[in-house]
Amino acid sequence: MTKTTRNPTKNFASFTADILLDIKAINFNTDTYFTLASGKCSPVYVDCRRIISFPEARKEIINMMVELVHHRVGSEYFQNIAGGETAGIPFAALVAKELHLPMTYVRKKPKGYGKNARIEGLLAEGDNVLLVEDLATDGGSKFSFVDAIRSSGGICNYSLVIFYYDIFPEAASKLKAHGIELLHLTTWEAILNSQKTKTLLSKNAIREVSTFLEDPGRWQEKNCRKN
Repeated sequence: MTKTTRNPTKNFASFTADILLDIKAINFNTDTYFTLASGKCSPVYVDCRRIISFPEARKEIINMMVELVHHRVGSEYFQNIAGGETAGIPFAALVAKELHLPMTYVRKKPKGYGKNARIEGLLAEGDNVLLVEDLATDGGSKFSFVDAIRSSGGICNYSLVIFYYDIFPEAASKLKAHGIELLHLTTWEAILNSQKTKTLLSKNAIREVSTFLEDPGRWQEKNCRKN
């Protein structure tokens, strides 16, 4: 399918937000907070891995991901779909199936034996590769995967995610500097604008979450010491 002219992005953002809220992939905790992998705290936590356990939600999400690719780039541009270890792998497999394209996946680091490869599957020299992951925060995790693809002879200028935090001002410039265009279905803006969030959270809780999203660093400096 060639690139489409209809712009589905706005509707995708709100629809995806509602799906993620329905399956509890978006989590709020404004009392004791979540502890992130970085060791810092947060009043929000996104778990897109839950999508694979909900067939109808999964189908809707994958259909939107595929249509977004058609609209923004055109599926004929790509010869390979790559999943980032680990959360990106099931979504890459599902997208590759719908686009009838070969799939690979990218390890976070060489496996340490055998061919010591980071790319699993067949990646041909010069293939245009779409890197698929579940989400993007500041974009940093994408660089290692993209570099591995490029080092193996692939061309990787696009990454597709379900959820993009879109709260770190430097993220866009970092991605651009690394030659990556990020395609995403939804962001925190759509989550906060959803009626489901307004029903789920009190006004004080929404205010707390909004304060975090406006300046995560300052919020964490103020609040993470409490944990």
